[in-house]
Amino acid sequence: MSAPHPARPWLLAEPAPREGLAFALILACLACLPVLAASLPQMGDYPAHLARYHVMLEHGRNPVIDANYAFEWKWTGNLGVDLLIYPLAKLIGLEPAGRLISGLIPVLTGFGMVTLEWTLRRRVGLASLLGLAFIWSPALLLGFLNFQLSFALALFATALWIRLDGKGWRWVPFVPIGLVVWLCHVSGWGILGIMVFGYEWSRSKSWRAFVAPWPLLAPVLPLLLGGGTKGDLTWGKDVWSYKYAIWLKAMRDSSVFLDLATPVVPLLLALAALIWRRLDGRLAWAALALLALSIVMPRHIVGGDYADFRLIACGLALLCLSLSWRAPRLVLVLGASLFLVRLGFTTADWHRDSAEMEQVLGALDHLPEGARVASAVRTVRTDWPSNPFEHVAGYAVVRRDALTNMNFALPKVHMLRLRQPFPYRFIDPSQRLLIGAKDPVDLARFVPAQDMDYLWYHGRKAPDTLPPGAEVVFRTEHSLLLKLAKGPAGR
Repeated sequence: MSAPHPARPWLLAEPAPREGLAFALILACLACLPVLAASLPQMGDYPAHLARYHVMLEHGRNPVIDANYAFEWKWTGNLGVDLLIYPLAKLIGLEPAGRLISGLIPVLTGFGMVTLEWTLRRRVGLASLLGLAFIWSPALLLGFLNFQLSFALALFATALWIRLDGKGWRWVPFVPIGLVVWLCHVSGWGILGIMVFGYEWSRSKSWRAFVAPWPLLAPVLPLLLGGGTKGDLTWGKDVWSYKYAIWLKAMRDSSVFLDLATPVVPLLLALAALIWRRLDGRLAWAALALLALSIVMPRHIVGGDYADFRLIACGLALLCLSLSWRAPRLVLVLGASLFLVRLGFTTADWHRDSAEMEQVLGALDHLPEGARVASAVRTVRTDWPSNPFEHVAGYAVVRRDALTNMNFALPKVHMLRLRQPFPYRFIDPSQRLLIGAKDPVDLARFVPAQDMDYLWYHGRKAPDTLPPGAEVVFRTEHSLLLKLAKGPAGR
């Protein structure tokens, strides 16, 4: 009989605790690969956020910007990256700072997962390696940077809560910690409270779990004093169809099969772990609470969209972290493969789309400083991947101080607002042409182009009609920049 291959016993043995820790930390560092592979981050909302940061930095000293935009700081639970980028942009420039922060947030999220598992079990294994697959969630891909930063900090904060268990003074650091997490994003603050509750509930199953998160309540004071943003709590139309859609697209990226299969993995493993008593209630209760909240809570909260959608990936990540199985090296490698395969797809997509966006931004060479630009982006309803070009005109604000129509500038909600009293809705999503795959692209009657100097179009289908008298001044395969005619005939 032949002897077993010498690598076989090694693969079937459980790694030492620090070996698993090192492996997981290396994988977490790889989470920044999409940002490294792309000169321009391909998060859908990112250019609009970059435009806001530019107005924030230039406000009060740039008359071109001040003529079109106003900016008012607000004490609100949605300031994470805004506060970070203010000093960092002054040191290295706005776009490098934005790219650096975009690359650090996924790594920080991965480190938070690893830290949480290590704190719970003094080992890192299958739980964290599966959880890493949920870093590049739709929330991060869409560019919800403040939220993703707050979630990463909430993971670290929960690990500290566990580490200080039994200390009578544990509440002291959590008063400022709760305020910092809330300041980054209110949803991350809520998730932190739920994780603290879930941990305490798993230990006592009593009323004490409900009051345990009280040290996190410091942000309630500015809210009671009238701080923060305004906005309605709304579920939107056709609620249950929408809820079905967000669960179906819980991990939407670019591969339909992979994206549909990814959420099934933690759900099935958690069911098996529950049967074999390997489900750690210290995190499982919080995971189940987040998944349940994604079904019952509103879509819009204080002006923010997808408040429920973003909870699904967080709940699934925590469900992975609640798996307390010990596993050999071979199983750990297989567990990490889901993260690596998904990361490979995202990195390849970003590299390709960033190269195309660089070409599209050649249009900026044809725009004068302070140009008035209407952006139109074709987005097909049935497309699975989100469109990374929906806010591409944000770069016109950043590099040309332009006035554009894709900004997040809702009155009483956002810190950015437009000075011009436009007779039509000239903010996000006025740039989005949300149509069917075979529907015509009619730019002749595109309302935001009225009284503007330029119309900047991007889409996989060429426009069927153009505004009267418009002149094409720049073109790529999937975009064109039109100089609009003045006078009644060109309106």
